Amino acid sequence: MSNDVFTLEDLARRTGAPQAALSEWAKAKLLKPAGFTDGKLPLFEAGSVDRVAHLLRLAELGYGTEDILKIVKKVGLPTDGRGRSRGPDKNRFLTVGALAERSGVSPRTIKHWEDKGIIGPDMRTEGGFRLYPESYVLICKLIRDLQLFGYSLEDVKAVSDDVRTFLEIEAGPEAFPPAEVDRRLEAMLGAIRALFDKMRLIREGVERWEDLLKKKRKDILALQARNRKRGKEPERKKKKAHA
Repeated sequence: MSNDVFTLEDLARRTGAPQAALSEWAKAKLLKPAGFTDGKLPLFEAGSVDRVAHLLRLAELGYGTEDILKIVKKVGLPTDGRGRSRGPDKNRFLTVGALAERSGVSPRTIKHWEDKGIIGPDMRTEGGFRLYPESYVLICKLIRDLQLFGYSLEDVKAVSDDVRTFLEIEAGPEAFPPAEVDRRLEAMLGAIRALFDKMRLIREGVERWEDLLKKKRKDILALQARNRKRGKEPERKKKKAHA
């Protein structure tokens, strides 16, 4: 499920705070980003809206950034709207263009996978930009691998759905009846066995082609050498005739 995130520009528009003040508060670590885009643009979670409102009230009372820092340090940090303080993490979020470049596929391909329900952005800015964690680079490469293994997009989606189901069960197995959990896990094991079988066949095929290509490369090089030698014969005969 996608989470909304905000750039400094989004926060300024949402809260009415001057963007210069937001930049200053971010520099002073009064505002702590949840992560950054591939272009190092800071991104803030929804709880930052409440935090900005708190800081804005202090600023309107005439407190400068240094004073606000002292106040916040003394009375504690505003919460993120869910009753707990949150510090920054080191997540780096990728735009669709950066994800495409890093994973070796086109943005159109990623969009197609989204349309098929195979992947989806973890976050969206208020301005509508789709953002993905760096882990999606590997995910996109794995999807590409499955297609090389001969999997259709429908097959890939089934694998993707299995992964999501596994994560749901792992997070809270008690939310499902035991029989359903067992049925789903058994289906996943069957899918894993099928993929192992396909990978084994692919490895065997690759080995056959490697042996064949190595032999044929030697044959081609030998034939090339013979052909070049044959091409030089008329030239030698011609030189002898003029000697």
